Amino acid sequence: MPKPDFIIIGAMKSATSTLHEQLALQPGFFMSTPKEPNFFSDDDIYNLGLDWYSDLFSKAEIDDICGESSTHYTKLPDYPQTLERMRSYLPSLKLIYVVRHPIDRLISHYMHQWSQNVIKTDINQAIEQFDELINYSRYSMQISPYIKQYGAENIHIVFSEALRVRPQYELEKVATFLGYSKPVIWYDDLPEQNVSSQRVRRFNGYKLIVDNPILAWLRRTFIPQSFRDKVKNRLTLQMRPEIDEHHKQKLTQIFNEDLAVLGSMLNVELTLQNYKEKAQTIDVRLTSDKSTMGMRS
Repeated sequence: MPKPDFIIIGAMKSATSTLHEQLALQPGFFMSTPKEPNFFSDDDIYNLGLDWYSDLFSKAEIDDICGESSTHYTKLPDYPQTLERMRSYLPSLKLIYVVRHPIDRLISHYMHQWSQNVIKTDINQAIEQFDELINYSRYSMQISPYIKQYGAENIHIVFSEALRVRPQYELEKVATFLGYSKPVIWYDDLPEQNVSSQRVRRFNGYKLIVDNPILAWLRRTFIPQSFRDKVKNRLTLQMRPEIDEHHKQKLTQIFNEDLAVLGSMLNVELTLQNYKEKAQTIDVRLTSDKSTMGMRS
């Protein structure tokens, strides 16, 4: 049965969709549709069976490098069976983990969940109530089980900040890691994926009311623009959420502890304070002899 050669395993809100789309445009790559099957993580999808999953790659050419991108795979502890299922079906696999400044990722995650009407409180209350906001930004915690199972030589970490400042170079590194020998091209004209700042809060009947072309025409024809703007403003997150000082201190302690472990894997000192500078300048490479990840300045 056809199987993926690699999986982009996260992190959520860290440009995984962008990388997926860029790879899909390269000749010799075959990327799954849907982009996020979440097969190994979600029980209801896993129950569809291995034939369903294999069929996602059935249209690939014989020499294509096949991949999928499911951010649920690095959402511990919420999907505890992911790695066991993956390892059973895919004992040999390459993995790509895209990471982002932990607090920036957390804020974007919050905005996404707010827009989906999952989180209804402000961001500071949400940090206390929704463990996922912190856990999905604890990168060393999420990636360590994969290193143990697949080996560091089969895992490539991509900093989303580096994708923004040197995308062509980062894409070339991904291609090399995956054993792709042909030239790759980064396409600058693709629409940006999953822009949380433009999100509007969903509600019951949203698709029926907002996405219906007839109702859209009726709104534009009979409802004044000023009233429509007022309703839209109430459903739109107007300002970037602000984390208060108490929670900044809490997050700093948690994330610095996690980044210290991630930094040791990369042989570089990582903190919240230096993260963006390091992310944009370090050149990550994997070393197979120490089961750790190395870095070249």
